[in-house]
Amino acid sequence: MLHGAGGGGEPAFTFAATPVTRVEARGPGAWEVIRRTIDGSMRRAADARVPEDAMPDGRGHVVVLGYDLFRSLEPTAVAPRGARDDRGWPDALLLRCEGGLLAHGEAIVLRGDPRAVPDLALRSAGPLPRPTLGPIQPDRPAEAYRETVAEVVERIHAGECFQANLAQRFGVRFRGSVRSLAAAAFEIARPRHGALVECAPGRAVVSMSPELFLRTTPGPDGLVVATRPIKGTRPADAPSQELLESEKDTAELAMIVDLMRNDLGRVCRIGSIRVTDGRRIESHPTVHHGVAEIRGVLRPEASMTDLLAATFPPGSVTGAPKVQAMRTIDELEPVRRGPYCGAIGWIGDDGRMTLNVAIRTITCAGVPLGAADELDGRLDYHAGCGIVAESDPEAERLESLDKTEVLRRTIERLMR
Repeated sequence: MLHGAGGGGEPAFTFAATPVTRVEARGPGAWEVIRRTIDGSMRRAADARVPEDAMPDGRGHVVVLGYDLFRSLEPTAVAPRGARDDRGWPDALLLRCEGGLLAHGEAIVLRGDPRAVPDLALRSAGPLPRPTLGPIQPDRPAEAYRETVAEVVERIHAGECFQANLAQRFGVRFRGSVRSLAAAAFEIARPRHGALVECAPGRAVVSMSPELFLRTTPGPDGLVVATRPIKGTRPADAPSQELLESEKDTAELAMIVDLMRNDLGRVCRIGSIRVTDGRRIESHPTVHHGVAEIRGVLRPEASMTDLLAATFPPGSVTGAPKVQAMRTIDELEPVRRGPYCGAIGWIGDDGRMTLNVAIRTITCAGVPLGAADELDGRLDYHAGCGIVAESDPEAERLESLDKTEVLRRTIERLMR
């Protein structure tokens, strides 16, 4: 299920689909699996009708691209003793859909093949059962995160990089319905680019992302590509003016704007790339963010997967220079990120793509229970910060805690 609460020019909709096929990609050959799967669908749908709106038309793929897909895209960013894989998430999950249900405004309509729409009568009418949850616990003590931030600052002063995004992982004991978790999370976060993906028995991802990674829209000169990186965060109860006037956060976003311009320049027409919004402050239920927008026009010979290969992982969750920042992250973060900081969303056969940056994202893993969406296990939730030369380790730790507020409120809602 893809869910957008609307706001900031984004449409409000919910799209639900039951996949007809499922492809997992792992390891060195993961990228070639993605290329064959996605580009093959585009070739088969070369004459497909392009819908007038930007919402899924029913035929395409719901995708979960894990952050660690970078290992097959950019091997030089892999550290010799990199983050350990203790969760076993695939590098990519491609769920083929032939039809689905789209809720938009007051209407619920069929998209794609009516024979392929999901059967939503999986439970009797009534509220979803409440899950059982434990407290939020960081994987490592506060001092360990502060020390790692200080290490990044030292590396920046030594000239190794200008900025690196450093995350820490939090865990929650969980037993029950993932759909119940997603319903509460979407109500709390009102995400502009949300998703619930039931990946396999005992595995699911709930994304509450406010951030757009890539969107493609047909235009008179070709496919228009838009990206809207986020840098700079304050709690929602703080004045947004504080973020607006922050020189550190302004400079941090400017670095990522340059990075994303460079990434898009690898596959977009010369002269087409424009910064359409240099910086604005967006307010969400739990935080304020600094946001920019960059656009370009994809070269006619470039495919959708060429665009992905040129830009993945998203620059706002890596750093600058990008490859060196990724290597620093791999050296200093103790565990792999999995779906966190990758991209989740829709790649349609019609050439339309909308992918989020998978921040504010819960990964769920455990032993499957009776219903398709139930498990007994653990929720993982990462939160990170962009570290620059002026970063204060304790301030960065507190910012990462601000980004867990949406998870805290979700748990509180479920435990009432």
